[in-house]
Amino acid sequence: MSDDDIAVLRQFSNEAEANLAASVLEANGVPARVAADTAGGAFPSLALVFPIRLLVRRADLALARELLDTEASQDPEQG
Repeated sequence: MSDDDIAVLRQFSNEAEANLAASVLEANGVPARVAADTAGGAFPSLALVFPIRLLVRRADLALARELLDTEASQDPEQG
């Protein structure tokens, strides 16, 4: 897969949020990767200057956006 096949879906200021979003995508069959320039986590404040990126295949962009932008429905029996 070439770099042209990869797109930045979102940017985050912390890795926990980026990893959660990647997990949601992966659980729904969309391969995702988190790219961070935080010196391997040693300097998380670098994310303020170099945002953490959530990467997906260009072919999956529309589905990935839909998955992350759709609110979870509540189970009527729990509510």
